[in-house]
Amino acid sequence: MCVRELMFAAILVLCAMSNGQAQDRVPTSKTEMQLSFAPLVEATAPSVVNVYATKTVQSRSRSPFFDDPFFQRFFGGNGFGAPSKRIERSLGSGVIVAESGVVVTNHHVIAGATEVRVALANRQEFDAKVILTDEKTDLAILKINEKRKFPALTFANSDDLKVGDLVLAIGNPFGVGQTVTSGIVSALARTQVGISDYQFFIQTDAAINPGNSGGALVNMRGELVGVNTAIFSRSGGSNGIGFAIPANMVRLVAEGAISGKGVQRAWLGAQLQAVTSDIAEGLGLERPQGVLVTDVVEKGPAAAAGLKVGDLILNVGRHPVDSPDGFGYRLATVGLGKSVDLTLIRRGKQIRLTLQATVAPETVPRDQRRIEGYSPFSGTNVLNLSPAVAQELGLPTDLTGVVIFKVVPGSRAARFGVRRGDIVREINGEAITSTKVLEILSKQDFRIWRLKIERDGQLIRTAISG
Repeated sequence: MCVRELMFAAILVLCAMSNGQAQDRVPTSKTEMQLSFAPLVEATAPSVVNVYATKTVQSRSRSPFFDDPFFQRFFGGNGFGAPSKRIERSLGSGVIVAESGVVVTNHHVIAGATEVRVALANRQEFDAKVILTDEKTDLAILKINEKRKFPALTFANSDDLKVGDLVLAIGNPFGVGQTVTSGIVSALARTQVGISDYQFFIQTDAAINPGNSGGALVNMRGELVGVNTAIFSRSGGSNGIGFAIPANMVRLVAEGAISGKGVQRAWLGAQLQAVTSDIAEGLGLERPQGVLVTDVVEKGPAAAAGLKVGDLILNVGRHPVDSPDGFGYRLATVGLGKSVDLTLIRRGKQIRLTLQATVAPETVPRDQRRIEGYSPFSGTNVLNLSPAVAQELGLPTDLTGVVIFKVVPGSRAARFGVRRGDIVREINGEAITSTKVLEILSKQDFRIWRLKIERDGQLIRTAISG
């Protein structure tokens, strides 16, 4: 191929790349295969930062008797020795998404941090403060403590991604410094990953390693399509299976932080179930698809839309759904106050309903209280259940009663096995109808505590000596 032909081929490729409506295609010549990602990296890498988090951890010196079952029985397996403090540091990555210095990273990178610093690609370092952290999505939003303009990436519409699209992953793996890897989108809408409450991830084979958490996944237009969050690995290194939180969810959390409204999630007011092969056969379907409505909360958004038990939801808007997690993601990214069409099958006929995206209400005041004393619940924070509280804890939104919101490590409650999300139903035969009732009973001097606790839909009855 002569020089003129090479130049002509290069011009054609550059024109296609610069056109916002460029069609996806496979490289057709050696010239195209020799093109470089360097211009794309130069444009996007300055927006990816290193995140350094420091936290102080209380610990006790370990006793040589710690592993003896006799001592564990009487000391709760917590060891002996004087309490001491140690400093733990974690390293991750982040992405600047606003020129004012707003940075997106992972929640697990900065969880419990007392100090956070951000280092730019040019090695400038700044203090940063956490303005929002959301464990459910494993996202955190930081603000750099410096008044200046920072290079920021723009959000792509992650729903436009296709399997096979080229992507770059930028981050700081193993703390060696900023690193760029390339790959393709291997899969979309991964829901069986177990990373966060919103199971809906982009899968890529671009090499992602420890330290990449919170880094950028960008498309060929230099837009942020996702935030790298986890890898599938048995060795700790990259096996070519990495996961990223889609940009549409990242944008939702970032906008909530910037506006000061926080993360407000839409509420369905119904219980959904995945469709198995047996269920599909029973419904007369050729294959498993959609999600099945198994319960509808009275006066909730689902009931207002006209959803009924037994309905099979196939699509949320133009997007098919195949799992409750997938439906949850689609509803979360609709946007509060907006409506979306649901395509479903009812009694063999396909119909369409309109669902309004609204927040879960607090039907009763949460009235948070800290339980102290010698109660088995000593060292817990408890709340009155409402749809809003249940949604925060990932519980069915039709539950009522009193729920354990927080358990202090090392407390009596922790030693007795009380968990976050447990619902306290009875103490010595008396129904627990509010946090006030639980607090009053917890101050009693019972010789035996007979408890009834609901956990994961199952009732647990136990007796504990006072």
